[in-house]
Amino acid sequence: MRRLILTLALFLSLACLAAAQPSLTEDSTHRASRYPIDYHPITSEERLEWFVRSTIGGTSLVGGIFSSALGTAVDTPSEYGPHWEGFGKRYGMRLTGISTGNAMEAALGAAWKEDPRYFSVNRAPFGSRVRNVVDLTFRAYGADGERHLAYARYAATFGNNALSNTWRAPSEADWQHAVLRTAEGFGVRALSNTFREFFPQAVRKLRHKPEPQ
Repeated sequence: MRRLILTLALFLSLACLAAAQPSLTEDSTHRASRYPIDYHPITSEERLEWFVRSTIGGTSLVGGIFSSALGTAVDTPSEYGPHWEGFGKRYGMRLTGISTGNAMEAALGAAWKEDPRYFSVNRAPFGSRVRNVVDLTFRAYGADGERHLAYARYAATFGNNALSNTWRAPSEADWQHAVLRTAEGFGVRALSNTFREFFPQAVRKLRHKPEPQ
């Protein structure tokens, strides 16, 4: 229960921060200064590419290994056991959930003209970049080129976690765990956005680090 409360508190804090962002109906000059993105609507090919990368891309696979290893170390859920077989079951369960959720978001997003991609603002000040990470966790670009609440993401994240109760281990197949996984899903999205925002620039700086004197 404590884990559920803490996760929901984090989720609500991020949601409130996103809601506190200035409205995107402001004048275009101010909007451009906050979100300096030359946006173009997502194509069908780009949506498919997003689904594949988000499901079996390097970041997703590494995240799956980490979370499955952690679950095996603490033996959660206990039905899987603290061994390699249990690790495989946890990894498979996560991959099933990720693929189902991404497929739902991609399908609903196509129907509702919602863009699931993350857009970096790496030339903006640090604070603006952090706000961009949070904002694109809970909002997404629509067909009009403006950011709106990411309804397809909300529906897919909660719907996937509720649906997965039908095949999960009994100890975590209830609505409380579905809500917890939903909150964690948005936390993972925020971490993924943070990685996409800051990691490429960090790598470039390391590659061009001057030789020590």
